[in-house]
Amino acid sequence: MKNILIVGAGLCGSLLALRMAQKGFKVTVVEKRPDLRTTVLDAGRSINLALSNRGMRALKTAGIEDEVNKLLIPMTGRMIHEKSSGKTFLSPYSGRNDEYINSVSRPGLNKVLLNAAEEEGVKIYFNHPCKSIDFENTTIVCDNTETQKEVTFQADVIFGTDGAGSVIRSAMINNPDFLFSISHQWLSHGYKELEILPDKNNGYKIYKNALHIWPRGENMLIALPNLNGSFTVTLFLPHKKSYYSFENLTTSEKVTEFFQNEFPDVLQLIPNLTEQFFTNPIGLMGTVKCAPLHYEGKVLLMGDAAHAMVPFYGQGMNASFEDVGVLDRIIENYKTTSSEWNWNTIFETFEKARIADAQAIGELSLDNFDEMKAHTGMELFQKKRKLELAFESEFPDIYYSKYSLVTFREDLPYAEAKRLGRAQDNAILSLLHEHKLDDTLSLEEKLEIVKERTELILEQENKPGYLHYTNSDF
Repeated sequence: MKNILIVGAGLCGSLLALRMAQKGFKVTVVEKRPDLRTTVLDAGRSINLALSNRGMRALKTAGIEDEVNKLLIPMTGRMIHEKSSGKTFLSPYSGRNDEYINSVSRPGLNKVLLNAAEEEGVKIYFNHPCKSIDFENTTIVCDNTETQKEVTFQADVIFGTDGAGSVIRSAMINNPDFLFSISHQWLSHGYKELEILPDKNNGYKIYKNALHIWPRGENMLIALPNLNGSFTVTLFLPHKKSYYSFENLTTSEKVTEFFQNEFPDVLQLIPNLTEQFFTNPIGLMGTVKCAPLHYEGKVLLMGDAAHAMVPFYGQGMNASFEDVGVLDRIIENYKTTSSEWNWNTIFETFEKARIADAQAIGELSLDNFDEMKAHTGMELFQKKRKLELAFESEFPDIYYSKYSLVTFREDLPYAEAKRLGRAQDNAILSLLHEHKLDDTLSLEEKLEIVKERTELILEQENKPGYLHYTNSDF
């Protein structure tokens, strides 16, 4: 029996522990934080998660989809809250009725995964922050914060699933033998969580089955539903150098003025707005790209430790769960083709499979930030979405928008979804700009024109002088 050590008991680490235990490995997990099942979590750090097909595929493989389904609230689209009119409208995520994403509580989902892992025999040590790692001997040293003593753990292989601030990744960076490359791009915006409480009958104050967005160009508010009737609200705002920023919203009067100007309906939904605003912390967001992901078949980075991303495509958790699913399938394939374990081959195969996809979804997540905070309210974007939804509704087996390719086509690698999705976006935007998709054409004729332009773009995209359109170009 191979001994596996996992650093980090978050969503990725706990699912990985569960799957490795189910395969017969002896699994130990160390986690720096207390057990969230017995500890009250600090407010303001959760950012509700959107579980979609890629993540659910890995959860189904682990056999826990029934427990997870109890935590989910389907969201069929974006409910846009307009500033000028104060009106709302629903923009569906897909033209196919069976495609939607799900709001889920991070701690709630993590608890399910931890319980399932322990039931499979996984040993989890909480309050054990990792302080150092010996890559050659696959050994780590942790501080037991309860006893104030050092504890050493050794295994055959170590997985670093310790998040965007990964200690394991930092050790790789500081080891000259790795020739480690890393890019860490901080976003100029931060976030602050707020909460819309249930109404007096414990119902929802706004429409339940949607991701609510207040797009305002430079800033944005989103809200995701919770099972208890509340909504977790997240404000995205520049840190500084803006008329409204976290730097200058320093008084109750200034915060109230800001919301009155930008989100007046929210003042009615959150009566204790300023109290929440000054109680909850400001969070940072960034994108991490790095390589290599492993060291000689002994240590492997996965999840946010390997590819942290901003939350605007709702794919951070899904990409991490997909990591586990990809590794799972590589191990299964390896077991059928080899009589001896070679973790180096397994880790190299995983790295080749995931680096391009991780970078692709990281880039798409940044793209989607601009779309959500500004473009969802633009006339051109709304025309494009209306056309895409019509294509998906009328030709469900032929056309998938970029969003659908990324979110609902779990069979398609992120890199290919990005390549095809961007070409389709470029095609529709340029054709709309050129007035070549007017109402004299049938929907089928429009689709053929879009397909032809998309193919042309795919052929020409690597040629010098290629022009890439975005919503903001018009």
